[in-house]
Amino acid sequence: MGRSTGRVTLQDVAKATGYTSNTVSRALKNKPDISVQTREYIQKVAREMGYVRNYIASSLRSGRTKTIAMIAGNMSNPFYAILADLLQREAFRLGYSLMILCAQDEPEMEVSVLKMALSRQVDGVLILPSYAPSPAMEMLRSSGIPYVVLSRKIPGDQDDCIVCDEEQGGYLAGRHLIEHGHRKIAMFSQNPVLYSTEKRREGFIRACREGGIAESDCLFESGNSEEKIIAGLKRLKDEQVTGIFSFCDVEAWEEITLMDRIGLKDNFSIVGFDNILGYINFPKPICSVDCGLQEEARIAIDLLRKRIHDRALPPQQVVLPVSLVCRESCN
Repeated sequence: MGRSTGRVTLQDVAKATGYTSNTVSRALKNKPDISVQTREYIQKVAREMGYVRNYIASSLRSGRTKTIAMIAGNMSNPFYAILADLLQREAFRLGYSLMILCAQDEPEMEVSVLKMALSRQVDGVLILPSYAPSPAMEMLRSSGIPYVVLSRKIPGDQDDCIVCDEEQGGYLAGRHLIEHGHRKIAMFSQNPVLYSTEKRREGFIRACREGGIAESDCLFESGNSEEKIIAGLKRLKDEQVTGIFSFCDVEAWEEITLMDRIGLKDNFSIVGFDNILGYINFPKPICSVDCGLQEEARIAIDLLRKRIHDRALPPQQVVLPVSLVCRESCN
């Protein structure tokens, strides 16, 4: 049974089974007013014919596409890829599909991909803005489309957002290094990130103060190119720093690779942030702050779904707890 060409429609299934289009539609949706025997028969015929539900037609009737967009940075960064995978699973569980759009951490591209998402009539948007102020955020606010900001805290309380406790994460990283005997430590951030860099640094400094580390022995280094990172690492060596808190795991791995190249492999202990190794394997195990990505994905999809169905809800700011996972890169 089936057709050789063309898309199989609901009417085709109705004709093949002898039932009305309305009965077929309700059977395919597992409506309880259709007998189990009838439902199973119609579903069997539909499968054999290769019928696929037309969500565009459904969206025209309901006003919803059951699609949400995720606007993230560079997907070559495992952080974004892992979060996208977790969001996809949660979205699918609640009957949504996820459209992933990469903005390459560029404000102009964020606006372009947001326009693309809005043109596709998505029901809602999940966004990780790269900079503040963000033109994409201004466009989202004026569009009226439901949205949730992920892993970033925008000034003010007008946005739904989910962040981990960035300040506490920086504190845990600094304290971990201090507890393992390091008395001169530094935070290394390659690309300052909206909100996160500042809060992690605040927590790192708090750990130094509580640990009795002199202000002159609690340093901060930055560099957004290979040349600058190498120069920064050499400066830290000259300053006799022994422990580094890297802004995130991806940056930590890049710094470790460069340390190996320039002969500083045994000069520094490292603590990262994001606990990417909790989701994927990597040949360089590092201690890292776990920021609760799985919980962030679950809450994000649930919060966006609620916002889609009730836009009068007050804005929600969710702060997730963090924890330190030790893999002995602190020694």
